[in-house]
Amino acid sequence: MRQITLQEPFRAVFYAPFYAALARNAYAAQGLGVTVLAGTQPSLAKDSVLSGVAHLAWGGPMRILLAHDADAASPLRNFGAAILGDPFFLIGRAPRPHFHLAELAGMTLGTVSEVPTPWWTLQDDIRRAGLDPASITRVTDQPMAANAAAVAEGRLDVAQLFEPFASQMARDGTGHVWHAAASRGPTSYTTFYSTAANIAEYAPEFRAMIRGLAATQSWFMAAPPEAIAATIAGYFPAMEPKLLAACIARYRALGIWTVDPHFPAESFNRLEAAMLSAGAIRRAPGYANCVDDAIVTMALAEKK
Repeated sequence: MRQITLQEPFRAVFYAPFYAALARNAYAAQGLGVTVLAGTQPSLAKDSVLSGVAHLAWGGPMRILLAHDADAASPLRNFGAAILGDPFFLIGRAPRPHFHLAELAGMTLGTVSEVPTPWWTLQDDIRRAGLDPASITRVTDQPMAANAAAVAEGRLDVAQLFEPFASQMARDGTGHVWHAAASRGPTSYTTFYSTAANIAEYAPEFRAMIRGLAATQSWFMAAPPEAIAATIAGYFPAMEPKLLAACIARYRALGIWTVDPHFPAESFNRLEAAMLSAGAIRRAPGYANCVDDAIVTMALAEKK
C-alpha cells in the first residue's frame, strides 16, 4: 500500500485514541505507513487536505458542515469516528453539585476562544434549558489558560474548559466541574476526513487506517488509564503521567470515545442542530452529504 500523510489539527488530550493508534503502530500492523503532520491551528487542517499536502486529517465534523454550507458541492467527507462526546466542561471555583445551565443567568462565563464548536454546542444546550444564551455575560476573547487562572483567582464565575484543566484544577483545589457537556449525549466531535476523490482513490489505505483505529479503540476501552497515559506520553512531554492518566479516566467515564469507528447519524444531527441554532450555518447539509460510513463497514468486514 502507498504511504499516507495524516494531518493533525492541534495537540489535545481528548484526541488520545489517535495518538494511541500511532504510538502502538496500529496502522503499520495493517501494512500501512503513515506520516503525521503536526498541527497548531485547527482551521488549517482541511486546507492541508484540499491542497493535497495531506491525504486526510482528523478533526471536527463542524469543518465539513461549514464547507458544505458554503458550497453544496464541497468534496469533503467525514468517516471513521473516534470522539462522539463533547470534551468540554463548565468549571467554577467552589463546588456546585446540583448545577443547572439556567443558573448561568447572572454569572460571567468565560467561553472558549480558540475554537468555535464548544460555544455553538453549549449555547444550544442553554437554549434548550430555557435560557436565552445572548442574555449571558461572557468573556469571549481570552484563551482557556487565562480563563482557568481567572476562575482560580476568583475573578471569573465560571469557565468553559477541557482537559487537562479540569483534572489539574481538581488536583490543585482551584476549581470544580459543575457541568460536563458530554452529558447531553452523542455529539460528533472528531473523525477522519478527506475528499470524496481521495476516499475513492486511496480506499485500500483508508480502510487499513479504519481497521487500525478500530483495533486501537478495542484496546483503549480495556486498558487502564495509566497504561494509556504511558503509551501516549511522548505526545505530552510536559504533562505529569499521573495528571494525564486522570484526564483519560475522566473522559472515559464520560464516554466521549467511541467503541468502534462507525459514525451514527444521531451524533451528526445534534452537532448540525447546534450549528443551526448558533447561526454558524444557514441550512442543514445533511448526514448523507457529509458522511461516508460505508467505507467503515467495508473496512471492518475485511480481515488483516
